[in-house]
Amino acid sequence: MKTIGLLGGMSWESSALYYQKINQHIHTQLGGFHSAKLILLSVDFAYIEELQKQALWEQAGHYLAEQAQKLVLAGADCIVLCTNTMHKVAATIEATISIPFLHIADATALNILQTGCNRVGLLGTAFTMEQDFYRARLEEQGIQVLIPNTVQRKVVHDVIYNELCLGQVNTASKQQYIEIVEDLITKGAQGIILGCTEICMLIGDVNFSVPTFDTTTIHAQAAVNFALTDKVKTL
Repeated sequence: MKTIGLLGGMSWESSALYYQKINQHIHTQLGGFHSAKLILLSVDFAYIEELQKQALWEQAGHYLAEQAQKLVLAGADCIVLCTNTMHKVAATIEATISIPFLHIADATALNILQTGCNRVGLLGTAFTMEQDFYRARLEEQGIQVLIPNTVQRKVVHDVIYNELCLGQVNTASKQQYIEIVEDLITKGAQGIILGCTEICMLIGDVNFSVPTFDTTTIHAQAAVNFALTDKVKTL
């Protein structure tokens, strides 16, 4: 079993889900007392969030690249960046490491295409919804991406930062998200990407008329698939 390097803390709530889901997938596939071999490096999200607000993406990229290098030195066989938004600086991280970087958008695109969908709605932070670092990665693989309107995008973004990243799950916000998803479905979305690793905390249990693609679960499964390549079933 290979060792997964988790670069987390953005936010810690979703990073905890990564740890849980990865170990659940390992247990499902191997059974017994098996659990994941992984190394978690968790950053202080307050620092990252301030860099986001100031649009200091280059500085953020170099910082996360330094943290990824620590995971490499600690023995990680791959890097999993436990956040959608900070994949904006994925190229900077990839350029500084000698091990595979498992990109969340690539894993999500593969999952979407396997269901036969090619037109999906995207929920996430304003950075993820409005900038092209994430959408373009999907579109390059033939997936058309729909995003909420301006007012809806603000709701989605604010709930993420003001509630979900603080561990708060509110019924009123859940209803707002459901209405936004239903609007995207009306506009032709064949599926919905939960494109922020915290969103599954809010609407991950809702059954919509189209499939949802929980990027946290998808990314965790991709990490397990990598770890179990040429696996050896021993303790």
